[in-house]
Amino acid sequence: METLLLPFSPRFIVLTICAVITALLIGIAIADRRIFDILLVPICIFGALTLLGVRDLMQKSHAVLRNYPISAHIRFLLEEIRPEMRQYFFESEKDGMPFSRDTRAVVYQRAKMQLDKRPFGTQEDVYREGYEWMHHSVAPKAHAEEKFRVTIGGPDCARPYSASVFNISAMSFGALSPNAVRALNAGARKGAFAHDTGEGGFSPYHAEMGGDVIWEIGSGYFGCRHRDGSFDPEAFARVASQDQIKMVELKISQGAKPGHGGVLPAAKVSEEISKIRGVAMGEDCISPASHRAFSTPTGMMQFVAEMRRLSGGKPAGFKLCIGHPWEFLAICKAMLETGIYPDFIVVDGNEGGTGAAPLEFMDHLGMPMREGVNFVHNALIGINARDRIKIGASGKIATAFDMARAMAIGADWCNSARGFMFSLGCIQSLSCHTDRCPTGVATQDPTRARALYVPLKIDRVANYHHATLHSLTELIAAAGLEHPQELRPIHFSQRTSTTKVQSFAQLYPALRPGELLEGTEDPRFRDAWRLAQAASFQPLP
Repeated sequence: METLLLPFSPRFIVLTICAVITALLIGIAIADRRIFDILLVPICIFGALTLLGVRDLMQKSHAVLRNYPISAHIRFLLEEIRPEMRQYFFESEKDGMPFSRDTRAVVYQRAKMQLDKRPFGTQEDVYREGYEWMHHSVAPKAHAEEKFRVTIGGPDCARPYSASVFNISAMSFGALSPNAVRALNAGARKGAFAHDTGEGGFSPYHAEMGGDVIWEIGSGYFGCRHRDGSFDPEAFARVASQDQIKMVELKISQGAKPGHGGVLPAAKVSEEISKIRGVAMGEDCISPASHRAFSTPTGMMQFVAEMRRLSGGKPAGFKLCIGHPWEFLAICKAMLETGIYPDFIVVDGNEGGTGAAPLEFMDHLGMPMREGVNFVHNALIGINARDRIKIGASGKIATAFDMARAMAIGADWCNSARGFMFSLGCIQSLSCHTDRCPTGVATQDPTRARALYVPLKIDRVANYHHATLHSLTELIAAAGLEHPQELRPIHFSQRTSTTKVQSFAQLYPALRPGELLEGTEDPRFRDAWRLAQAASFQPLP
């Protein structure tokens, strides 16, 4: 009896109703041919729903559909629009992730040169644990007139580069659409700042617009590789010698997925990508997890020196997310042993962005940017090399406060990826990995990419850069300083509990010049320095 009543249970009642209505409509249409045309549409609708319900009962992939035919599709529909519903209706100004609505809004406003002020007072809970602030001065300075810049290039660099303190972080063509690359690079040219290519290579879309470029070389050596995937020095020299390329950067790891390689399936390797990256069509485009050109810290430094030589003496450096502390200290020992020093180091953090990464890598692998920047800063001080190596910070930087905070704990300049994506119109739809970007930024679909109107977005990229630096100018002046390079940890504080506040100087204690060489007792460095060796990334026993 219970089985016979199942079609009338809440689980199956929608299917039963659709089937009954379909049968009734068909019966009425047969009985009275004159109204057949009127009933044809509802017959098709309810018939299709009935067939869908039967299919739901028979399929084996989704248990909820087998138990709730037809009606369970509402669940999948709501799940599909859940991010939009949360973002548009339920998210507060401060709690959106990865970037809050407030942060996104200020980027949009600055990109459009609209009013970016806020009314009535802060929405931050200034007494919550983790709240941070910058100290102001009772004797603020006049706003600086200069465009804040930093000269990158040590004693071994023949062609130093004067870089803005705010630049576009690494994002590859392939991850970004051609129009996005065009707009970013032309915006960088208009605003006199730099655009990092990402490891996807120096594309025609970078070259077309003429903006200053930092050419990033990853483990796939795209744009400078032999057919077997090994590094091709002649191809590298040919590209790196172009005047538009101002610096060359070796990518060791990326904050959002450190230690994780990548594969672009053969089906997605278009003729265009094949030509730009130097990979064969019909084959998977593989970016290995580690480099083939070197396997030791000493070899890495020799490769950086070779990049500098092949580029004609341009600044050469590397980017990484800090993992095992002894590995970076092994690189430091290799600098001392070989006498080869990079001109710059870009420190990425695990809060950095990416088109796609495994959840575990994105959430729980790698050191956050602030700790990473301060670790690298102190390590270089500890080996007496800080004055010859500049440090860039990359990882969830979008506002002037983000920049000031990173520079106070060791960075010389900052890079932003998602901030500049917002200036292009990115709405944080979290669909970068689907190729269905609604704003034409992170897609290779030409019908979607056409939505990004390049001439308009060029201005917005340049506006965002200009307005953010203007805000940084105001912050620096309010602190009684003249240049962000004067920022120190003593200029910032963090609430570590509801009743306790510590300055960044307490949270990020500094090493003395040469302290690692003398033998430090600082627990952050002592054991890791003992384990580090220039000949290997492996720790000493």
